[in-house]
Amino acid sequence: MTKIAFIGAGSVVFTRNLVGDILDFPELRGVELALHDIDAGRLESAEGMSRLVARERGAAPRITTHPERRSAIDGADHVINMVQIGGHDATLKDFEIPARHGLRQTIADTLGIGGIFRALRTAPHMLALGREMAELSPRAWLLNYTNPMPMLCWMVYGGTATTQVVGLCHSVQHTVEQLAGLVGVPEDEVTFLSAGINHQAFLLRLEHAGEDLYPRLDERIAADPELRRRVRVALYERLRYYPTESSEHAAEYVPWFMRHDRELERFRIPVDEYVRRSEANLGEYAHAREAIARGDTMGAERSNEYASIIIRAMETGEPAVIYGNVRNDGLLPGLPHGCCVEVPCVVDRTGLRPVAVPEYPPELAALNRTFANVVELTVRAVLDERPELVRHAAMLDPNTAATLTLDEIDALCAELTAAHAEQLPAALRPVQELVT
Repeated sequence: MTKIAFIGAGSVVFTRNLVGDILDFPELRGVELALHDIDAGRLESAEGMSRLVARERGAAPRITTHPERRSAIDGADHVINMVQIGGHDATLKDFEIPARHGLRQTIADTLGIGGIFRALRTAPHMLALGREMAELSPRAWLLNYTNPMPMLCWMVYGGTATTQVVGLCHSVQHTVEQLAGLVGVPEDEVTFLSAGINHQAFLLRLEHAGEDLYPRLDERIAADPELRRRVRVALYERLRYYPTESSEHAAEYVPWFMRHDRELERFRIPVDEYVRRSEANLGEYAHAREAIARGDTMGAERSNEYASIIIRAMETGEPAVIYGNVRNDGLLPGLPHGCCVEVPCVVDRTGLRPVAVPEYPPELAALNRTFANVVELTVRAVLDERPELVRHAAMLDPNTAATLTLDEIDALCAELTAAHAEQLPAALRPVQELVT
C-alpha cells in the first residue's frame, strides 16, 4: 500500500484540498494517509476532515494519525511537508517588530527580514525531517509546501542525506490561468515556459496555437489603466517577461516600492497583508472544526496543486510535467550552483527530473541573484552555524537595505533574534540563551 505522510496535517483547509486531489485519482483511492501534527486538536480535525473527504470521493484509504513525526514518515513513499513553525504569534512578531523599526512588509514569508526569520525558526524542523527521512523512508520524495521555499529546500538537500526534495508552489499555474483569461484564450490550450527562483520566476514563453500572446497582453495593459497599477505589470513593462508571483509578494523582493508612500498608493500595495490572511486562517479553521463535528460535506473540489499529480505519476508511471523547486545543477547557468531554482520537471515512475533552461535571460538572472544572495546567506547561517550571516543576509535584502541604515538593521536583527530565540537553531540564539 502506498503511504503518503502529511507533516503539518493540522493545516486543515490545505490538507482537505490535497487529500481531495489525491483521492480524486482512482489509482490512489486505496493509499494510506499518515497524518501528523504536534497539535492534538488539529490532528483530530485533520483525521475527521480526511474521512469526510474520502466519503465524498467514494474512496477507502487507510487513514492513520501520528502525534510523533517519525512514525508518520516510517516507510512512507511520499512525504508532504506543510508546517508553519510558530503559527500566528510568530507571524505577528515578524511584522510588528520590523514595523517599529520603520520597515514595511506585505507577506514576509519568502524574502526580507520576515522570510529570513521564518526560515531560521523552521530550520530545526526541516533538518530533523531530512535526517529522519534518510533513515526511515530513504526512497521517498519530500514534497515541500512550506515557505520560504528556496531557503528550506536548500537546507534539506544541502544539510542532510535527503536529496530527493522538490518545493511546490502554485504561482506558475495561477499566473497562466489569470493571463489566459486576460487575453481571452482557453487556459488548457496555452503553451508556456517559466523559470527563475520561486516567487521570482518569469514566463519566458506564452503562446496559443503558435501565436505569441505577449502582444495581446500588451494591448490589454495599454487599454486598462488599472492594470498598470500592479507591481508585476510595472516589472513586466521593464523586463519584458511577466513575473509569476503576485504583486503583493513581488513588491517586497525589490528596493523600489515599499519605502515610498506614493508608490504604495500608486500600485495599491497592501502593507501587512499576511497578518490579515493569518487572522482569516484562524477563523477558517474554527469554521472547519464546526463543519467536521457536524459531518458536513467538505466540498473538496480539485485544486491545481502539484502534489497529487506527482504522486500519481510516480505510482503509475504515466508521465507528467510540473514546475518544481530543485537544486541548481546547471539548470539555470546564470544563477549560483547549488541554489534552489524553479524550473519545469518531468515526473514518472523513475522519479522527478528537472529540465535545464540554458537560455535564461541575463537581466532576469541578475535580478534573481539579488534574491539568491539573501537565500544563500540565510542557509549558510544555519548549516555553517554562523550567526553573523543572519545580519549579512538582512544587509543585502533589497527592501531592508533600501529602508534601514546599518545600525538600524543590526538593532532589528537583534530584537527578532531575541523574540524568536526558543525556536531558532541553538547556534543562532542570543549569547545569553546559550549560557542558560
